[in-house]
Amino acid sequence: MKNFLVYVLATITGIIIASILFFLVMTASLSIIIASGNKSVSLADNSVLVLKTGIPVPDRTDPNPFAGLDVLNMTITPTPGLNDILRNIEKAANDRKIKGILIENGILASGWATTEEIRNALLKFRETSNKFVIAYSEYLLPQAGYYLSSAADKVYINPASVLDFKGLSGEIMFYRKALEKLGVEVQVIRHGKFKGAVEPYILDRLSSENREQIKDYVGSIWNHVAAKIAESRGMTTGRVNSLADKLTGYNADDAFESGLVDGLIYRDQLIDTLKILSGLGTDDKIAMVPMHKYTKVPDPKKVLTTKTRIAVIYASGNITDGKGNESNIGGDRFAEIIRKERKDSTVKAIVLRVNSRGGSAIASDIMWRELDLAAKTKPLVISMGNYAASGGYYISAPGTKIYAGPTTISGSIGVFGLFPNTGKLMEQKLGINTETVNTNENSDFPSVFRPMTSYEKQVMQAAVEKTYSDFIGKVGEGRKMSSESVDNIAQGRVWSGSSAMRLGLVDSTGGLTDAIKGAAALAGIEKYSIRELPVAEDPYMKLISQLGSEIRSAFLKKELGESVRFYRELKEIKELSGIQARLPYLIEIN
Repeated sequence: MKNFLVYVLATITGIIIASILFFLVMTASLSIIIASGNKSVSLADNSVLVLKTGIPVPDRTDPNPFAGLDVLNMTITPTPGLNDILRNIEKAANDRKIKGILIENGILASGWATTEEIRNALLKFRETSNKFVIAYSEYLLPQAGYYLSSAADKVYINPASVLDFKGLSGEIMFYRKALEKLGVEVQVIRHGKFKGAVEPYILDRLSSENREQIKDYVGSIWNHVAAKIAESRGMTTGRVNSLADKLTGYNADDAFESGLVDGLIYRDQLIDTLKILSGLGTDDKIAMVPMHKYTKVPDPKKVLTTKTRIAVIYASGNITDGKGNESNIGGDRFAEIIRKERKDSTVKAIVLRVNSRGGSAIASDIMWRELDLAAKTKPLVISMGNYAASGGYYISAPGTKIYAGPTTISGSIGVFGLFPNTGKLMEQKLGINTETVNTNENSDFPSVFRPMTSYEKQVMQAAVEKTYSDFIGKVGEGRKMSSESVDNIAQGRVWSGSSAMRLGLVDSTGGLTDAIKGAAALAGIEKYSIRELPVAEDPYMKLISQLGSEIRSAFLKKELGESVRFYRELKEIKELSGIQARLPYLIEIN
């Protein structure tokens, strides 16, 4: 027995020591990788900047050096954010060593508004630099990728490739029948006939109002996209729609003959084409510079000053109560950030980049207060990304000026409350029941184990109405509109950026770069540095705290592939408790 215990203790000790050594070796290895990746990059002459699409592009490059970590293969491949992509394209226009840009298309989309901003930057690059832009796809070229590629001088695809060109559709997944089978009743309190965020839990099909709004904003986005493609490809919008109706792009030869693409070539032919355009011979070597490496090339135009700053605050993800984390917008954390920038005399203007479908009404209101105070002391400019709806619009309302893209999803000015009743699930499915002893009539309100009484529903309805009234009042104050006028375009209805501008919910068409320049103009400054917030966590502390979740995430991605988004969406459902200012966020526009 004694020997057995000795062996067990020795084994446990060995495992602990091995784990510590493994962690230290891995940390050291990653540190070496990071150190090598942080070195400045020097370019060869006749280089081509490579813009890889088909991967989700965040608004901001993750400043954490462990971002893009593949723990399974021990490699780090950073994903450039929109901020760096836009800066790099502008920088490349004046870089004599960069001869042009290659758009390397992939499968996944980054959102229509993000795509729009990059596309506009590419068009400006061509116009101001007289350098080439070539787009290429070896596999499936999705519509958003094709829309981006239409900004290029030439669009090429592999002879066996497929161009997914068919118009847009909006998909919503409904859970009512599944919840009924589980014995879960979702009790809904809402204001706004267009507040479709609750429909997946109480219906099994779209309401007529929700169908109307989806048809309107999806149609608005497509009309804009089709018109821009027609302009770039020398077609009429009628011709573009006819090609989409006939699914012309699904045959590479038809895509070429119809003028959707300029050629069917293999990669070796693409490389030869790039060499010739860059002034090289086909036997010469050509330097292909990834976007994340080009970020490290010094920008001679970058201004370094601590006396005149513009704070750019990135608010991306769901709006949540408390501090939140790096993947969402914690009301308390962001309120503190806004407060500090408001009080900092070196910060002459604030740009709030909003990419959110909304979330907690209380957290939205906490941030609204700080933003409203900030707007009274210095210019507050809002830059709307793919989404700035519901709670995302709530925090945008105090803006001195609001920019949005034509394909931005905005509006959804409305609120709702979701209260699950799991009594049937617990008792009939799991054999669990509860007994409650109250000191007062409604001491156990709200309860997930029983339905609400009529009086409790009245109380919650009154709370929702109060929140909605506050919402439209604050929008009216910020937009210089009456509450009645806001109510007419609110009711939870979702609008495209183009429609939002027509209705007065947005001031100007433009992206992040436009918003920063607009903020500088409002502040009356010409030279300024940019401070991007929130500040990233210490990378090594982040590694310790998130290594487990990174490993889990890597395995989930490997096992589930693209379906991993359904897993994440189901996890988000757990947050839908209480009063929400949220877009019907499970909609997919394809």
